[in-house]
Formats: sequence, structure tokens, C-alpha cells
Amino acid sequence: MPKIYVSLLALALVFLAACEVMTDPATRLAYDLRAGANRLGTNPGATLTLQHHTPSRRGQCEGPYRVQFDKAGALVIWCKDESGETISSHSTSYHRSYVKTSGAFTVDKRAGSTLKIGLVRRGGKAVIVEVK
Repeated sequence: MPKIYVSLLALALVFLAACEVMTDPATRLAYDLRAGANRLGTNPGATLTLQHHTPSRRGQCEGPYRVQFDKAGALVIWCKDESGETISSHSTSYHRSYVKTSGAFTVDKRAGSTLKIGLVRRGGKAVIVEVK
């Protein structure tokens, strides 16, 4: 293989690895939802409680936080400081390809607390039925 192709391949691999590293809290939660939907199994009625540890990356969203799922498939995380002021927000709809949302959910969590998301298999699709 010519040297230029090896160099381009190496560069592409570094770029793809960086995409995983340079993510925000909402995208990492969406990745966990994708993995949870895959672990859920295919039997109708199968259940799984996904535990997402936030912050999922040191130095990001280390204080209290709020998570919102809407029925249309948006996921928003607001990171707050100790006085409750929002210092950053992150959103995605990436998980929408893997899970549906049975309704709107908004939950406030203390700093470092674990987010628990209940999934159930309905009509062949993983569905979020609880967020706490």
C-alpha cells in the first residue's frame, strides 16, 4: 500500500477516535441509551434499568444537573453550579434511532448522582418508561 494511503488511513482513525473523546454529556448519555437498547433483548416486555453515572467525564457537569427527555425524541442536559445556576447545556436526538420516549420526563439530580432510566421492549422498539 502506498505511503500516502497509510498516512490517510492513520489520520482517519485518529479523527474517528477523537469523535468519541470529544463528546458532551448528552451525547454520552445517548450512547448509553443505544447500548441499553441493544442489551434489552428482543422479547416483548423485556425490561432493563440503565444506570448512567454523571458526570460521565471528569471536568464536565460535575455539579447538580437536570435531564429532560421529550416525547419527540430530544434529550437536554443542563449542568449547574452549586447555587443552581445553569453553566452549560447540551442536547441531542441521536438516541431517537434506538429508543422511543413514552412521554416527557424531567428530573433534577444532585452532583455525582446516578441517573436511572427504565427501558421496556414494546412493538419491537426499546421505550423509555421511567427516568429517576
